[in-house]
Amino acid sequence: MSFYTSLSGLKASQADLSAIANNVANVNSTAFKKSKAQFGDMFAAAPMQTTNQIAGQGVRTQGITQQFTQGTVETTDKTLDLAITGEGYFTVEAPDGTISYTRNGAFAVDDDRYAVDTTGSRIQVWPVDAATGTLTTTPTTTSTPADLTDLQIPTTYLGVAGGAQLTSVGVAKDGLVSAIYADGSTAYLGKVAMASFNSQEGLRQEGDAHWTSTVASGTPILGTANTGMFGAVNSGSLERSNVDITEELVALISAQRNFQANSKAIEAANTLTTTIVNLRS
Repeated sequence: MSFYTSLSGLKASQADLSAIANNVANVNSTAFKKSKAQFGDMFAAAPMQTTNQIAGQGVRTQGITQQFTQGTVETTDKTLDLAITGEGYFTVEAPDGTISYTRNGAFAVDDDRYAVDTTGSRIQVWPVDAATGTLTTTPTTTSTPADLTDLQIPTTYLGVAGGAQLTSVGVAKDGLVSAIYADGSTAYLGKVAMASFNSQEGLRQEGDAHWTSTVASGTPILGTANTGMFGAVNSGSLERSNVDITEELVALISAQRNFQANSKAIEAANTLTTTIVNLRS
């Protein structure tokens, strides 16, 4: 039995090492959220059996959970680089119509003048009045991604042919996107949509710092930045990975020592078994 107990320890150490290695590998990935392996002991006994005379049966991996803590905000020189300070996620729509959520705010403009992220998904915004910037659709607890629209930044005022040319784009703390044109006019293009969830741990990882909602996470709660539970949007900034490399290296040493200790336990059990076999012979 000691062989299997120590073997479970080896498997647990491998799971721990894998989680740590993934964290270290993504230390420079924008908006990456580190993971942590969680373990629990295994124990079995008959209902009427005295448990203080029984050893445990090893360890099992209960799960690998992400830590959704805030990463360091790094300043860039690009207006469409957006970082969230506080809670919330950007809502993006992939070319196939899949809605996902991310804190990776490295957005750029594609050939059709839509603001897209590194995966080609379009950022979603609340529609606003182009002249005043006021919301034309008020967020409610029943709002869905269908109420949102793609952010498009036309090169001329309101996309009119022959209109004044675009000179600059700005994004306010509340996510309001404005475009300034050569004749001094300003057009408001939308307000960045923010999403929150009852259980962040229930989100499904999709890679590239993207998540999709599940039954466990609950339906997204949509709103606008810098209000209520939603953090502010910082233009010209990106959120870095929340991995602390020093902490991970210490955890790596600990996991390595656990692996070695379980290996020694298997070696000791093998020596005892060999001794018993030799006595019989």
